[in-house]
Amino acid sequence: MVDSKHKWKAWLFLSPSLVLLAVFTVWPIINTMIMAFSEGYSQMYALAGKSFQFGLGNFEFVAQYPKFIQYLKTTVLLCVLTVPISTILALLIAVALNSIKPLRKVLQTIYFLPYVTNSIAIGLVFSAMFNVIGNVSATNAQIESYGIINNILMAITGDKWINWINAGSPYWANITVMVIYIVWNALPFKILILLGGLQSVNKQYYDAAKVDGTSKARVLMRITVPLLSPMITYVVITGFMGGFKEYSSIVGIFGADMGPTGNPDAMNTIVGYVYDSLAANQEGLASAAALILFAIILAVTLINLQISKRNTHY
Repeated sequence: MVDSKHKWKAWLFLSPSLVLLAVFTVWPIINTMIMAFSEGYSQMYALAGKSFQFGLGNFEFVAQYPKFIQYLKTTVLLCVLTVPISTILALLIAVALNSIKPLRKVLQTIYFLPYVTNSIAIGLVFSAMFNVIGNVSATNAQIESYGIINNILMAITGDKWINWINAGSPYWANITVMVIYIVWNALPFKILILLGGLQSVNKQYYDAAKVDGTSKARVLMRITVPLLSPMITYVVITGFMGGFKEYSSIVGIFGADMGPTGNPDAMNTIVGYVYDSLAANQEGLASAAALILFAIILAVTLINLQISKRNTHY
């Protein structure tokens, strides 16, 4: 405890952080709420002296926007598919890494590399892997290259290939590419968290299971998962938070059009709509969409926390 006579010193040392927190965190949140409830707000018009009526007009416009439901569908679909897959894969990889000693540090470094690599650069690499060069709507003779992924697919299935991200590609193919990329990009952080949790588990549990002749699958489900439940809850919640904010990964694959050639916005998300509104000087609509996204993330987080209370063991 700090003596009451010296509390001012504590506040003095904290003041730079508090000022930065107020300027760059608290005020932007308050300003976003003000803009969201100012109907038709535009900073350009606000600087010109125009006043705006307080109301829910921005929220009504966003909710009635024809493509908003599509953006919401894509956002939710990416979350629902990527979070469970990436969490399960991260758990299995973390268990595998924890059970081996040779080259453990090297493998940890390799798995962590995507986390420190620019997501746009990674997206460009994935785009090149799934890209088909040539006229995909014509005969195979007019296609210069099927791409790495299609070459592997054709080696397995014969002449069958898939138009993943080019003009005319189906929605399910676009979603598949995005799920593969997002899962691959999300694995390093989750592996790091789960591996750290595994290394802190008391080895006596595993020794007792080994003496009893317990199978590895049962050890995983009855010992490892319960003991790692706090870390699993954390990576699931943060995974949903990150999933609902997907934007840069889609730009990396499809570019600024947020979709295949000829079908822009096909893979756009709520965050993409926020950026589009800001680019169009519609800060009121962008703020309203951001608050809607915040409400969705808050609701999902509260649901996850409620579920985890019954399944998390500390």
